[in-house]
Amino acid sequence: MNLAPLPSVDAAAVPADALVLDVRENDEWAAGHVEGALHVPMSDFVARFGEVTEAVAEGRTAFVMCRVGGRSAQVTQYLVGQGLDAVNVDGGMLAWDGAGRPMVAESGNPAFVL
Repeated sequence: MNLAPLPSVDAAAVPADALVLDVRENDEWAAGHVEGALHVPMSDFVARFGEVTEAVAEGRTAFVMCRVGGRSAQVTQYLVGQGLDAVNVDGGMLAWDGAGRPMVAESGNPAFVL
């Protein structure tokens, strides 16, 4: 069976007003994340799938992100399989940070990628 290639985008190319879906765990999120992102840890994903479908169903594309792109690739594959518009952010938060994209932290301290 030939799987379609996973839709992906470079962190630098994610639109500023994009719906970013962060699937990292709570400690990773707290250290630094994209402001305005939807945080649904991969471990909670199935239980909170309704929140994701509501956000994406508004005709938006979900830009799925984790630390380096492995977990987000799995989630992207799942979302695409469910008929939702989703793309994996290549390199995840490390690439986002490396591209100089803005991040915020829960603590108010400088954000970093855990």
